[in-house]
Amino acid sequence: MTPGLPTAMDRPHFIGIGGAGMSGIAKILAQRGAAVAGSDAKDSDTADALRALGVTVHLGHAAAHLADDASCVVVSSAIRADNPELARAAELGIPVVHRSDALAALMDGLRPIAVAGTHGKTTTTSMLAVSLAELGREPSYAIGGDLDAPGSNAEHGRGEIFVAEADESDRSFHKYTPEVAIVLNVELDHHANYASMDEIYESFETFAGRIVPGGTLVVSADHEGARELTRRLAGSVRTVTYGEAADADVRVLSVVPQGLKSEVTVVLDGAELTFTVSVPGRHYAHNAVAALAAGAALGIPAAELAPALAAYTGVKRRLQLKGEAAGVQVVDSYAHHPTEMTADLEAMRAAAGDGRILVVFQPHLFSRTQELGKEMGQSLALADASVVLDIYPAREDPIPGVTSELITDAARAAGADVTAVHDQAEVPDVVAGMAKAGDLVLTMGAGDVTDLGPRILDRLTK
Repeated sequence: MTPGLPTAMDRPHFIGIGGAGMSGIAKILAQRGAAVAGSDAKDSDTADALRALGVTVHLGHAAAHLADDASCVVVSSAIRADNPELARAAELGIPVVHRSDALAALMDGLRPIAVAGTHGKTTTTSMLAVSLAELGREPSYAIGGDLDAPGSNAEHGRGEIFVAEADESDRSFHKYTPEVAIVLNVELDHHANYASMDEIYESFETFAGRIVPGGTLVVSADHEGARELTRRLAGSVRTVTYGEAADADVRVLSVVPQGLKSEVTVVLDGAELTFTVSVPGRHYAHNAVAALAAGAALGIPAAELAPALAAYTGVKRRLQLKGEAAGVQVVDSYAHHPTEMTADLEAMRAAAGDGRILVVFQPHLFSRTQELGKEMGQSLALADASVVLDIYPAREDPIPGVTSELITDAARAAGADVTAVHDQAEVPDVVAGMAKAGDLVLTMGAGDVTDLGPRILDRLTK
């Protein structure tokens, strides 16, 4: 099955084309034959991967980068209203399309699986994409992170299934009409867009209401927020629950750690099934079970999909091993919400054996730190020692009085050994002074803390 190009997207221009979500859509459009162009603030491996597909990538943002004959301009919620290319589009009368609308158009005519939840979306989407490809299903997919190489966050496949990460942060997941939707968990996050849990629930209810007639919602039976969502939906959509709860439709009987892997046993349709998940931790094992349940809802035999899930070996920034030096392993984590931080620290504790866990944590967003700084500090108490950096602002302006001290104070109050470092250039030396053979260093956060892994390894080598 090879869908054609969506209307008015044969010559799209992407503002911020190097971003995880934007680059994936640009890649799929290029693979479908569109003349794709775009701009990004800086060069990157992702930009190079797009260029290899024939995409024109401009560096920096300028009105001149937008071609007069562009069929549309694609933006994300991170693009500010004063962007010069956006202003130029208005002058030329070129339609502006939100990233979510572009992705929805790409899924039209296929069998979409949309993966939602406060945490775990990228991992679960990746697990589905990899396992379906392993089975020869040739899925299309759009993921919020790279699997094993720059530009591997998306693919135009020839099969009928499209697996997409569904972002709740700006309510853009309301644009999709999936055949199967997954809700992994429901928690308060994205405080700039949601004022309360009621707003979060309403948003997820709207998402579930978009499932096509006869479709299926796969939802956690263990997570209280997900259970509350199920109660609120009250049978309005066919629901399959999964988890360790006694009433789960797909029940997890055990998750047995095996180093950096796990052996998972579930009961599905009355049959017991055991399979391997090639990443560590209970959190990721449950993601794999959600993927298994979603595939089964599409009619893929669980006995085939379960062993194929073992083909998934991780995605960049999701407990990604960066290397080892002087007997110290360095692992990178995208975790930036307390629940994610706790899950990854528990997974690393099980994998590290007798070694210590040392964390380099960079808070992401002022609004998130303001609301969840205390909980972040409490999560860091699970490590043996932590280094906390300044807040990575991303799209936000500073909030008076909101600094990473909110986290370090809470961490110390919880009994944690924590050090504040304001200059990232000092981090490799600080970590080298702390680490010893057998330890595991975890760089953690959604910002540029990921760049520190290679520098720490280099310093340890010396």
